[in-house]
Amino acid sequence: MVQQNPALDVQQIDLGITGMTCTSCSARVERKLNKVDGVQATVNYATESASINFNPATTNTDELLEVVRAAGYDAFSLATGTSKIAGTQNESLESSPPTADREISPQESARQGKTQQLRNRLIISALLTIPVVVLSMIPVLQFTNWQWVALLLTTPVFFWCGAPFHRASVTNLRHGSFTMDTLITLGTGAAYTWSLWALLFGTAGTSGMTMEMSLFSGSSGADEIYLETTAVVITFLLLGRWFETRAKGRSSEALRALLEMGAKEASVLRDGLEIRVPVDQVQVGDTVITYPGEKIAADGRVIDGRSAVDESMLTGESVPVEVSPGATVTGATLNTSSRLLIEVTRIGAESTLAQMAKLVTDAQAKKAPVQRLVDKISQIFVPVVIIVAAITLITHLLLGQSLAAAFTAAVAVLIIACPCALGLATPTALLVGTGKGAQLGLLIKGPEVLESTRRVDTMVMDKTGTVTEGDMSVTEMILAEGFATTRVLALAAAVESSSEHPIARAIVARAQTTGTIPAVSEFLNQPGIGVSGTVDGHRVMVGRPHTALPYDLETAFSREQDQGSSPILVLIDDVPAAIISVRDTLKPTSAEAVSELKKLGLTPMLLTGDNAGAAHLIAKEVGISPDNVIAEVMPEDKVSAIERLQAQGHHVAMVGDGVNDAAALARADLGLAMGSGTDVAIEAADITLMNNDLRSTVDAIRLARRTLRIIRINLFWAFSYNVVLIPIAAIGLLNPMLAGIAMAMSSVLVVSNSLRLRSFRSLHQTG
Repeated sequence: MVQQNPALDVQQIDLGITGMTCTSCSARVERKLNKVDGVQATVNYATESASINFNPATTNTDELLEVVRAAGYDAFSLATGTSKIAGTQNESLESSPPTADREISPQESARQGKTQQLRNRLIISALLTIPVVVLSMIPVLQFTNWQWVALLLTTPVFFWCGAPFHRASVTNLRHGSFTMDTLITLGTGAAYTWSLWALLFGTAGTSGMTMEMSLFSGSSGADEIYLETTAVVITFLLLGRWFETRAKGRSSEALRALLEMGAKEASVLRDGLEIRVPVDQVQVGDTVITYPGEKIAADGRVIDGRSAVDESMLTGESVPVEVSPGATVTGATLNTSSRLLIEVTRIGAESTLAQMAKLVTDAQAKKAPVQRLVDKISQIFVPVVIIVAAITLITHLLLGQSLAAAFTAAVAVLIIACPCALGLATPTALLVGTGKGAQLGLLIKGPEVLESTRRVDTMVMDKTGTVTEGDMSVTEMILAEGFATTRVLALAAAVESSSEHPIARAIVARAQTTGTIPAVSEFLNQPGIGVSGTVDGHRVMVGRPHTALPYDLETAFSREQDQGSSPILVLIDDVPAAIISVRDTLKPTSAEAVSELKKLGLTPMLLTGDNAGAAHLIAKEVGISPDNVIAEVMPEDKVSAIERLQAQGHHVAMVGDGVNDAAALARADLGLAMGSGTDVAIEAADITLMNNDLRSTVDAIRLARRTLRIIRINLFWAFSYNVVLIPIAAIGLLNPMLAGIAMAMSSVLVVSNSLRLRSFRSLHQTG
């Protein structure tokens, strides 16, 4: 999107950027853009985008796109939707399948294309690698000239399937940095180049050649090839890269889902006529007509009409709010009962919906991605390996050994340093851990989640739909003298059966368990007051009190309000008959979940938009301290509450289910969303609890922590293996073939260690 700011003579443009593989990439692009005269840029790695303010007198969009490309990445303007991606990336965009129900943005199309491209490379690489490994490792299957078949199969794996790693290596080297991609290119390139030399100029290409292993590097090494090393490394690392790419882009999905919640059209009064217009044509000061069942088109003030407005997308609470002239309403909330005339007060970027979207964006931008241990160590490890290999070559030559023997030892150093185990350390544990999580109803979105769980010490929980069921139910009936419970409930339900209000549904549901509900006639809905009708010859009204009540009913009404319930008065023939108390019910497993969270060393807290009475009552029932209850908060207040806790030094996990929770879930160090919640909350969260059981938060944290421990053990072994074997290879005591086998064995160990996660068991599920 390009926006003009006339006062400052500055334009703003948003660019989509592809090809970034870590936060150092986004930092590099940001530095390059900010060096341009008149440009102020912020690059967000999480959303793969850049927000740029620039002076059109000194630069333009095309020049900014070229700056990004010069830094080694691809870019396109999100304003025009025109992709500027070159080369193979265009092919991947074309292969990306369209979505039937909505238009796909260039940014989303590029992300889908990258995922599809990695998937295609992975499939082809795996199909070609399997026979190479079988032929190389099983001598009895090595037919005449098998080595040339292995070369034929490995060549496309190295050059085409491994191309993403090689391109990234070149880009990083141009900027003087070393990453995992550098290790991959270096190791696989050494193995492939040596094998090719041995086949073409050594004795490995001789007809009838077989692979025989020996402990030492030997005098020539010209009869040994390491093609299986090249193929296996690339295949497994493609698997890891594909898995990680699929998990990216959650923030943009959350924002898209959030913005799509708004109304698409609005009925506007202009020149005394009611016309239907797209919602983006609504202006501040317009009078908008909103009918029952319609979404409110924009933020505004009610100027005529009374109705109940469902604000659950904003507050998370299931009880609609009664509005009347003078009340403020929010765009995208739902008008449930009566016609409203609304004067528009805020639109566009100033609207509440847009501000909520901004909260999600800002929160995810502030959530720093994990500093990947492998990439950090690679900055030192890769140059050290190159230096060691060079010293090995020179030293062996100075000691009088042949060039072939010296080169063989140097190649052994490079092969033993080839990062197969490093590449497998995270994705294999993550694949096994997330697979086990899926069996338990836990969806973990990426490795960043695991790092977050290690430090979490506070669990902040939304109330409605998370700790409670999210559905209203009758909890108490206080009868006036002379009235029977079943009869009063049946009469009240008869009237409420014509209403769609959640309280009405709760009363009807309760009455259906005790008997049949009679018919109602002369039904009348009075917004802000209640509903009434004639039932079995009696005039019945259910709603708010508007007359004096007997002392016992008035006391009961006040008591229920203080306890967080929603009390409703029933009048039969204008006589107060009963108080029916309705409230959200506690999930039966919530108290147990809170207890288990405490055992994990976490401090449970309750954060809700509901009133303080209801919040403290629920907190008491589940075992949360009154000091750890924060009530009556709006979405931005939830984010502020999370930030205050973080400022106090706490590492915060947040569990919720509503749109109003999305920004807080994104801002928290760890976000958990109920699977029954909104798409926005699920996309903004790190872990989704598909079974909607709060106890699953305990399983999620336990599984994530255990997976993280497995990854750390894997990484420790992978690096220790290099530290021990590189010196052995350097002094010529390790044949490159054995180096390749040792590397493969380290991979087996990493995979076997990761498979231990399959034994993880839930604390509360059986089977």
